[in-house]
This record gives sequence, C-alpha cells and structure tokens, in this order.
Amino acid sequence: MTILYFILALVLLVVLGLAWFTHRTARRIEAFLPPQGRFVDVPGARLHVRESGSGPAVLLIHGLGGQSAHFDYGVAAYLARTHRVVVVDRPGSGHSTRDAAAAADVSTQAASLAALIDRLGLERPTVAGHSLGGAIALTLALEHPDKVGALALIAPLTHLQAAAPEVFKALAIESPWLRKLFAWTLATPGSIAGGKKVLAAVFAPEAAPRDFPVKGGGMLSLRPRQFLAASADMQALPGHMPRVQARYGELSVPTRVLYGREDAILDWQTNGQALADKVAGARLELVDGGHMLPVTQPQATAAFIERAALAALPAA
Repeated sequence: MTILYFILALVLLVVLGLAWFTHRTARRIEAFLPPQGRFVDVPGARLHVRESGSGPAVLLIHGLGGQSAHFDYGVAAYLARTHRVVVVDRPGSGHSTRDAAAAADVSTQAASLAALIDRLGLERPTVAGHSLGGAIALTLALEHPDKVGALALIAPLTHLQAAAPEVFKALAIESPWLRKLFAWTLATPGSIAGGKKVLAAVFAPEAAPRDFPVKGGGMLSLRPRQFLAASADMQALPGHMPRVQARYGELSVPTRVLYGREDAILDWQTNGQALADKVAGARLELVDGGHMLPVTQPQATAAFIERAALAALPAA
C-alpha cells in the first residue's frame, strides 16, 4: 500500500505540475499577444473584431483552431484598399469567448455572425471563410440569406468527412472530463514539443512562415481554452453538417471557391468540386498549393475574395 500511495502522490504531483505549467504558459501568451481590436457582444459569444478600410463590406472567418491573425499576411490589408474589412475571431477562438451554455455547431456560430453583421451595420457583406470558416459561411448564407451578398470560400470544409485529419485527432477525445484533463495537462506541452510537425502537416506542401507563432497568432492555439473550443467545434460537425449539405442547392448568392491542388487537410474534389456541382453558378478556382492559402498565398487569396465581392455588385 505504501508503494501504491507513493505512485498516486507522484502522479498527482505530475498532474499539478503540468496544470501549473499550462496555466502559466497561457497567461504569458495572452500577455504577449493581447487583443488588437474591440469586443462586440452577440447572443452566445463575445467576439473580438478588427476593422480597416472603407467601402463595400467583407467579413473574414478563420478555420478550426485558428484566429483572425491568419489574415494578417496581407489579405486584410490588400482588401482594405477598397473595402471595409472586418476580421473576427470565431466564438471561443483567438480572443473571442463563447458562453458556457452556447453550442459549438455551425448553425449557432452562423447565428452569432449574423448578429455581428447587424451590430456593425454591414450591408450584405461578402463573407470569406477559410476551412471550417467556409462551412460556417455556407451555413450563414443558407440560414440567414438576407445577411450575405456573396461567398468567397477558401479551402472550405463543405462535406462531412469519415474521419478527422490525423493532425486533429487529439480534438476527437469524446469524454468531456478526459478532454478537459488533457487540455490542462498534456495538450500545451505536447503542442510545444510537436509544434513544428503539426505546422508542417497543416501547411503541406508549402512551408509555414517562421513568424507564424507570433504574426499568425499560432501561439494562441497553445492555450487550453482554445483547445477545448476547437474540440467542441469539430465534435459538433456530425450533428449539423449533413443538414447543411442537403441544402446547398438552395444557395442563391454568388459563390466562388478557391482550393490548393495539393491540400493535405481537405481534398479539393470532395469539398470544392462537390460543392460547385451542387450550387448553381458556383465557380471553383484551383492553384498550386496547400491548405493555408491566406498565409502562404495572401495576394492570390485577396484577389480571389475581391473577384467574389465584385460578382455581388449590381450590374451597371
């Protein structure tokens, strides 16, 4: 029994040490990368938004586990020359928070963004969504059609996959208490140790910029609350994506899709081409590259969004 008590005490000390390290790391990251915008309260969330430029509105939505800084490699600045650009941290991501009772599904997040559009006085903006942000943009256009002028979807998730990409497997922990324990003990040190490998997989075949942890906000993903939010986002997909997929034929807004041919996270045929086949007038554009086009190819991504915005303008 003495040996058993010793082992239990040792395990407890390790767990407490990991929790202390995680808490300390999260606090230091948030102090080093503070919010750069303002906060807007909407049902179910407090959203961190940044605005620039003037003109027709463009709303930029990031993907799973990410944050608005993904658009800081030139996309937002390029568009701000001729548009009012609103970049948002999705509920629970970046510096945004999600109410404890709020769901993480695409419909709930789309409703939060619809409320944001109203609060900011955006008039049918072009909504640009990357990856999971693309699924939310599609849901927004389907469930709140009066809020969206056009869709610009960058490497979007459009169809539910049989299994999550290998790099996101840790987000699939089903038990809530085990997921929380993992988030507050192993997730942060594990992500620090394996960060380069994860980035290589997400960006493949392109290289992640060396400054991505800071400029791209990558360090914010090391916090336990962002891990838990991303896990909730991913695990909510099976309950809602099939209903969204079944309605693609109803889309009536101009829709453009941009994909990298070598995307290692989402296949362009089963997500890009499959969507274009279901949406009347949708246009699919392919470029050489991977999944993180807003970061690796910001000018091409911004020009793509600009073309989508122009398609929404009334004919002269």
